[in-house]
Amino acid sequence: MAPKTLRERRFTFFRAIAVVTGTALLAALALVQLASDSLDARAAAGGTLPRLISPRFGEAVYVALDRFAPASYVESTLAQRALERGDVASAQRFALRLPASPSRDELLARIAGARGQDPLALEYSLAAFDSDAVLAAAQRLAVTNPQGAYELERLLEARLSGRATHPDAVAEARWQMGLFADQVAWREVPGSTAQRAWLRIALSNFESAVALAPLSERYAIAAANQADLLAERKRAEALFARAAEIDPGSADAVAGLGVVAFENGDRTAAAAYLKRASALDPRALMVRALQRDLR
Repeated sequence: MAPKTLRERRFTFFRAIAVVTGTALLAALALVQLASDSLDARAAAGGTLPRLISPRFGEAVYVALDRFAPASYVESTLAQRALERGDVASAQRFALRLPASPSRDELLARIAGARGQDPLALEYSLAAFDSDAVLAAAQRLAVTNPQGAYELERLLEARLSGRATHPDAVAEARWQMGLFADQVAWREVPGSTAQRAWLRIALSNFESAVALAPLSERYAIAAANQADLLAERKRAEALFARAAEIDPGSADAVAGLGVVAFENGDRTAAAAYLKRASALDPRALMVRALQRDLR
């Protein structure tokens, strides 16, 4: 057998290196996958491999990765794990290594909340466009200060409006603003100019939600009820009709049309609407309201 040429020896050497490197890479990837699986073990079925691996193993692998090859998903996972065990200092250290993003702000909001720093947590939630967290804060505030809750929700809406990718979230924020505006209105002197102004603010927000989410029956009914409250019956009728068109199975929308008919003095039409709405859902709120009207 002829001895290998220099070129052949070099090829064999580099092929061996490639094999070793590839094997090591595959082993590393498998190790990372096992670590990830162990950290998500709670979502795995019982008796599967991820449930058999201790989450401590996964965290140890991620800590090692963080030292040698830091990556956002590693930092984020380690921050969440630290939060889960109550180690807010470590959670913040990992979170601050993340690039600026809503997910980073959401983590920092949770960390601030865990420390009892509610105003800071709220600031981070706003920065993260976290509608649920901001709404929860606004609802707590509304117990004593509904106007403050309205302003907080309006701040969220303004930030969401600056992002063209969140039309549904903007619609929801405006609907919530309408609810808070109503709460402010009912604290004003009944029949006062201030009360009527807030009722109109609520209507404006509900109609804005309808414009942003034209297929939402809930927003249309909220706007219809508000218009009816302000004695704008044609407007209310059009909005109830729109809600019924969006969802023909909506007992509230059909009964709402009956309420407007009753207010216009047409008991026959109101009774017909009540019959239709009761067949859809006899327990709907608007069905009960129309039943009271027709007694």
